[in-house]
Formats: sequence, C-alpha cells, structure tokens
Amino acid sequence: DNIGICKGITSRNQSGRMIENSLPWLVMLAYAVVVWRLAPKRSSVAGFFSGGSEKGTPPGLWLLVASAAISWIFAKSIANAASLAQAFGLSGSIGYATYYLSFLTAGVAIYIIRTRSGDASLPAFLARKYGATCAKLFIAAIAIRLFNEVWSNTKVAGLYFGTEGSSGYWIAVILVTAFTVFYSWRVGLRGSLLTDGGQMILAAVLLGGGMIFLLPEFSARGLPKFTPAASAAGWTFAGLAFVQVFSYPFHDPVLTDRAFITDPKTMLKGFVLAGLIGGGFIFLFGFIGIYGKLEGLSGNPSLTVPAGFGVVMLLIVNAIMMTSAGSTLDSTFASTAKLSARDWPGATGAPTERQFWSGRRALIVIAVLGNLPLLSIYLGAKAGPAIIAATTISGTMVMGLAPIFLLAFLPGAGRLSFHLAFWPGILFGAGLTLEGATGVQIFPAWVDFGAGRYADDFGVNLYGLAFCTAGFAAGCLIPKRLKAAFGPEPRTV
Repeated sequence: DNIGICKGITSRNQSGRMIENSLPWLVMLAYAVVVWRLAPKRSSVAGFFSGGSEKGTPPGLWLLVASAAISWIFAKSIANAASLAQAFGLSGSIGYATYYLSFLTAGVAIYIIRTRSGDASLPAFLARKYGATCAKLFIAAIAIRLFNEVWSNTKVAGLYFGTEGSSGYWIAVILVTAFTVFYSWRVGLRGSLLTDGGQMILAAVLLGGGMIFLLPEFSARGLPKFTPAASAAGWTFAGLAFVQVFSYPFHDPVLTDRAFITDPKTMLKGFVLAGLIGGGFIFLFGFIGIYGKLEGLSGNPSLTVPAGFGVVMLLIVNAIMMTSAGSTLDSTFASTAKLSARDWPGATGAPTERQFWSGRRALIVIAVLGNLPLLSIYLGAKAGPAIIAATTISGTMVMGLAPIFLLAFLPGAGRLSFHLAFWPGILFGAGLTLEGATGVQIFPAWVDFGAGRYADDFGVNLYGLAFCTAGFAAGCLIPKRLKAAFGPEPRTV
C-alpha cells in the first residue's frame, strides 16, 4: 500500500511539473494569437515604410505614444533595470530610467530639423548638411545598433524557457524570431505600430499585476538597506546615462524613424509623453530587483524573483518579456527594411515595389545574423554576450553624434566637423570594448569619475563627449580655404 501511495504521489508530482513546464509555452501561444489578431493582414508600400494607413493617414498622437514607449521598453531594458536595482537600489533603477530622457533630446532636435529644413529622415539631413559619405558612416553605425537589438532581446525572452544553451531556450529564440519576422515581413512599420498599441496596453496590465505581488511585501517589510558605496555606484551609472542621452537616441532608428511619421508638433508632444511613460515603466520594473535584494537572491532578478512568488508571477513576467521583446523586434525589423531600401541608397520620392522587396529581404537577413552572437556560448565563454554591453558600449561609440546633431547650426559646421567628432567617439568606444574583452586597462585611472564598476565608463564618456565636441567646434573654426582641400561642402542649413 505504501509503495502504491508513493507511486501515486510521484505520478502527481510529475504531472504537476509537466503542467508547470508547459505554461510558458501557452503564454507564448496566447501572445502570438493576440498579436496576430492586432497585426494588419496587408499594407501599402508606403505604409510598410512610413506606418500610414492604406489611405495614407498618419498615426494619431496616442498610437505614436504607445508605439514609441513600448518599443523602448526592451526585454533587455527590463532585465537591466532589475539587475541594476538589485545591485544599487533606487539609484540603479533611476539610473536606467535616465536613458528615457533620450526622447526629449531626439524630439527637440528632430523638431528643429523638420521645421527648419524639411528633411524626411536623419540620413537625409546628414547627407544634405555633411555629405553622402558622412550619412553612410552614420547608417553603418546604426546598423550595428539594429544588429545588437536582435540578439539582446531574443536572449532575454529565451531564458524564460530554459537555461542558456538548452533546447527550450533555443526553441523559444527561434519561435519568437520566426513569428515576428513573419508578420513584420508582411506589413513592416504599419504592423509594428498597430501591434505596439495592443502590446502597450498588455504591458501596462501585466505590470499592474506584478506590482500587486510586490508592493504588499515592501509595505510590510520596508525597502532593503544598501551600502553608501552601492548607492554611489548607482548614481555613477545615472551620470553615465545622463551623458549618453545627448547622443544615444540618434543611433536608434527604432526611435528616430517614429519622429518622421506624424507632423512635427504631434511628434514632439508624443515623444515627451512616451519618455515619461517609458521611464516610469522602467523605474517600476526596478522594484523586481530591489525585492531580489530584500530576499537575498542571487542571479538574474527578472528570473529568480518571479519564480520565488510561484507560477502566476513567473507567467506574468514571462508575458511582459514576450511583449517587450516582440515589440522591439518588429520595430527593429521595420527599421532595417527602411534603412537598407530607403536610407542607404538615399532614395527620395514615393517608395517603389522594388524597394519594398529589398526591405523584406534585409529584414530576413538581420533576423538570422542578429542571433548569431548567441552562439558564443559554444566558443568557450561562460555565457553569451553581456546584455548591458549592448547599451553602454554602443552608446559610447556614438558619443560624437551629440555635437553632429545638436550643434549643426554653428557657422562653418561641415564635413570636417563631422569627422572630428565622429571618429574620436568610435575610438573611445573601441577602447572600452577592448577593456571589457581583455581585462587590460587602456584608459588611465585619472579618467574614472564617480564610484563603483561604472566609474571608468562614466569618465570615458564624460571626457570623450567633451573631446568630440571640441573636435566639432575646431572643424567649424578652420578657415574655408583649408577645408577646400577636402572638396566642396554640401549645401548647409
């Protein structure tokens, strides 16, 4: 009898585990059904690139707000905000939310560009202001950004279905990528905008559900204590983020493409609202990490904390990650299509059927190539590429974009100014990359600014931005007769 009872208990436990293991896949299926219902089944060629309806109507204010906000609530950003908050407390959560000031920087700068010169994209502005070569260098830089967006989001989503490298992990990565490619291939930016609206509502509901679990715990137990050193390190990261917001948004076409699909006033208002909403979301997600500290948990808090609350909380966070990863991926694919078919060749006028198919091919290529870094786990590394590096390193490499866009109005600004700002930023970013990869200190200790692990990054970005800005200004001051050696300048603003 006892043997029979034990077998029955074992059988029920196995059945319970099977049901629990299948639930994340049911969440993925439910997510796919919802998104499929939201996505339009067809789009005009113009709507594929610009997001307008088949009648040519641009998106309204709140669709723009929802799309811009959810496209920046990346799966990787949620994971990073939770990890920083677990390590540094509220200063870490505020630090990552600081990146959302990028909406204000981009909104104001692009509003001025559109109202003064009428350019239809940032590459078009650069080609007119600094020349075609400078525009192509910029496009190459943002192509790297789009490449990073693919693996950094599919990796986070995959980790909810198994440990890195497991069969569940890889199946989830493939399914999330393939499903997003399928509907993005059909409708491009138009589909991204419409699905973003539903994904934003879903994310808000899910976040509210997560807070229902967390807030009573904080109310009863209070916030955990963090050492002054940990808090100072968090504020150092916040300083790093603040320095980067002057350049960071310009190399993200997921954000900047949305700045050209409505009239300038609607865009500016929408970007301000999207920044406030997106930053608020990220700040609240940080409480997942703070709770991880309260419980003394180790590892990725966006995984360990939900698991500690049981299957319901885990499924809520799983759905949030699916939503955020999917919204960012479809935006990345739409931006890649436009970048390759419209921006790189400098196309003007109405988009053509040929550009439509060219964009579709590029979308598939970035989906495949963008996931290749996940294979680095099999090359002797302890884990795949670090997700937060996709933010801090790429943000460092494009620091020179700040004066290129924000100081373009200076008299004498031209191609030389562009190069004297752009290339130093690339070199500073490459130096940080080598430091992280080799462990060899490239920048002297006096460069460090602040405290903790991000003092080096903060110092490099602070001094680097000053250096790039000085280079840009120097390019403005060099006499025209010396600039003539580089050939005639393009028409200026």
